[in-house]
Amino acid sequence: MSFSVSKVGDVTVVEVEGQLIVGNRQDLKQKVLDEVDKGARKIMIDFERTGYIDSSGLGVLVSLAKRIRDSGGELRLANLHDELQTLFELTKLDTLFQISKTRAHALESF
Repeated sequence: MSFSVSKVGDVTVVEVEGQLIVGNRQDLKQKVLDEVDKGARKIMIDFERTGYIDSSGLGVLVSLAKRIRDSGGELRLANLHDELQTLFELTKLDTLFQISKTRAHALESF
């Protein structure tokens, strides 16, 4: 699992590569919270290269969404492949997150 952070205009983009699971969820959380602490208010997490998210990974995303909202920011998710999209739908998390099919659409949605 690896994460990379970049900026596209005023949007902070976090790319997740590999699996978001119990063993690395805190790494993602800390990386995003570091950006929030630096003043980032528009954050997009790109899952184009993510194969799997377990329940702890979903939990950290919910926690991040709340923290970002409480800071006056917005969180968007992008590029969920079909299996991940189904996971979000089955858990009803698709109603909590704004999910875009493409990175470009997610960036435009801010």
